[in-house]
Amino acid sequence: MTLHQATFDAEARGPLAALRVVDLSRLVAGNMLSLQLADFGADVVKIEPRGGDTLRNFKSAGLDTWWKTYARNKRSIGLNFRHDDARDVIIALVKTADVFVESFRPGVLEDMGLSPDILLEINPALVIVRISGWGQTGPYRDKPGFGTLVEGYSGFASMNGFADREPALPPIFLGDMVSGLYGFGAVMVALWATRSGGAGQVIDLSLFEPMLSVLGPQAANYSLSGEIKPRTGSRSSTTAPRNVYRSADGGWICLSTSTESMATRLFRAMGRSDLIDGGPFSTVRQRLDAVDEVDRIVGEFIAARSMSENMSFFKKMDITAGPVFDASDLVKDPYVSARQSLVEVDDPDLGPMPMPNVTPRLSRTPGVLRRVAPALGEHNTEILEPLLGAALLESLESRGVLVKAPCTASSPSQEAAQR
Repeated sequence: MTLHQATFDAEARGPLAALRVVDLSRLVAGNMLSLQLADFGADVVKIEPRGGDTLRNFKSAGLDTWWKTYARNKRSIGLNFRHDDARDVIIALVKTADVFVESFRPGVLEDMGLSPDILLEINPALVIVRISGWGQTGPYRDKPGFGTLVEGYSGFASMNGFADREPALPPIFLGDMVSGLYGFGAVMVALWATRSGGAGQVIDLSLFEPMLSVLGPQAANYSLSGEIKPRTGSRSSTTAPRNVYRSADGGWICLSTSTESMATRLFRAMGRSDLIDGGPFSTVRQRLDAVDEVDRIVGEFIAARSMSENMSFFKKMDITAGPVFDASDLVKDPYVSARQSLVEVDDPDLGPMPMPNVTPRLSRTPGVLRRVAPALGEHNTEILEPLLGAALLESLESRGVLVKAPCTASSPSQEAAQR
């Protein structure tokens, strides 16, 4: 099974085609946020420092797959932020923008002479997104804030992993990704407010609070019961069985019975109605209290059959179980191919490469693939000449205000190395 071949179409227009986003952010959260806007047609202008967005340094096997995936559909301006005239370039772009995104430490934007008050005076309808680890206020305002820190501080790591081992951090940039998605929603809300006659505003987007939000009622559970959610590995503290189990040929299957009817169906299908119909596993509480025995019985059933035999059986019996896949499985999976969840694009630097398709999919106004991820400063002339004129543009380039060169950074940042 091969992936659907997708092509970039520079003439395609998404539903946000009239929107311009000036993006000064770096790393993952800001790029995740602006990717959502870009995928649905917004003109996202990345303003990158001389070394380029730090996301360019995140490489897998020496390849720029991170940048290629999260900077698609965007354009790039290379700017020497330390030059006295850099501020004028940013202001010229702000005048044309609907959204402004930055991820500096709190106070840096003010030091650049680009405080929200100044930006909103220049463009009263501007939506300003300020991404930081801990927010623009509070005692941790000036504290560095990588996603790793908020994944620990929020309580995620404390509940992730196994009880007999140390807390486990996620192997992906979870805090950044979640914040980027929350930020995308917030931008659309703020834009709706401006379209309804409201003024522009500032979105204070920390990495911490979105991460805290997706953990649900953990604080309420503790306050009301005095209990802290334990680390249960792949098990659940609210239902059983729910775990990963190994098949006879070494594959892994994930199975969940999050409803009473599903648990009943599973045990009856296994020929163990005696356990569920008035037996020792008749209720969720009974199964949780005997979770080791529950997992042993289910695990032995799965271990006696191959992966394909298990999948055929669970499909026939309409039981919620599925394979545990890795990337090598996904790129050849018929469901992924049929849904076009992953598509293959022909990148000019890397050749054919799979990447996630635009998501979610809209029936009338879908997102589009318009352009490959840009080189640093690739669109200096295209974007700035209409705003500044050819003479000023040439002057800015000759004086080193604008930069247009390949990124030379060769090693991932310390945060990237943690994942």
